[in-house]
Amino acid sequence: MNLKNKKVLITGATGGIGNCLVKKFENLGAKIIATGTNDEKLNNLKKKFKDVEIEKFKLDEHAKIEQFLEKIDTKLDGLDILINNAGITLDNLSIRLTEENWKKVLDINLTSTFLMCKFAIKKMLKKKYGKIINITSIVGHTGNLGQANYSASKAGIVAFSKSLAIEYARKNININCVSPGFIKTEMTDKINEEFKNQLISKIPSGNLGTGEDVSNCVAFLASDLASYINGETIHVNGGMYMA
Repeated sequence: MNLKNKKVLITGATGGIGNCLVKKFENLGAKIIATGTNDEKLNNLKKKFKDVEIEKFKLDEHAKIEQFLEKIDTKLDGLDILINNAGITLDNLSIRLTEENWKKVLDINLTSTFLMCKFAIKKMLKKKYGKIINITSIVGHTGNLGQANYSASKAGIVAFSKSLAIEYARKNININCVSPGFIKTEMTDKINEEFKNQLISKIPSGNLGTGEDVSNCVAFLASDLASYINGETIHVNGGMYMA
């Protein structure tokens, strides 16, 4: 699996999975620009990965996404791989979920992914090469209590990615999804032990996944080993959901 000198943009790079993505692609020799919104976390990321370039960018600023991709394309001197990992949750039961929080989650998780892909593909078409990996979620396939907005946004990414894959396969651009299950992160570390044990009991493998499990899968799809895989969703969930 060789990603040496491949030019990669990773969004949502400051979280648990994001950090693992940056580490994996750096180890494989890629040239990386990583984005996030939290200054402190971005600075910590830069300290850990000195050769990685950092860009602060808010994905809800839709009107600026095209300009942002232009900047990234210039800085990298081309864009080979886009990993859309950024996303938010604003959970509540559906009857209590406000229209504002419904729209906010859809805007950042789904609409921003659409725009990032749209403008990245325009760059990739020039070289007739590109890899896009969109990070979705198990709940986009199963649904989840209190996550109607988040589940809808992630399910939308899957269908959108399939359509993109059909449109650009002949241009040597591969678009796929990776759908993590329950992954061990700072967020899951805060869950009380009783609930965590209930959660783990539903996973056939008997344990939570890791960020490395996700990043290994993403790196494979980003490599030329996966050139004949297109429009697919690979599930990384220990068997909790089997498509």
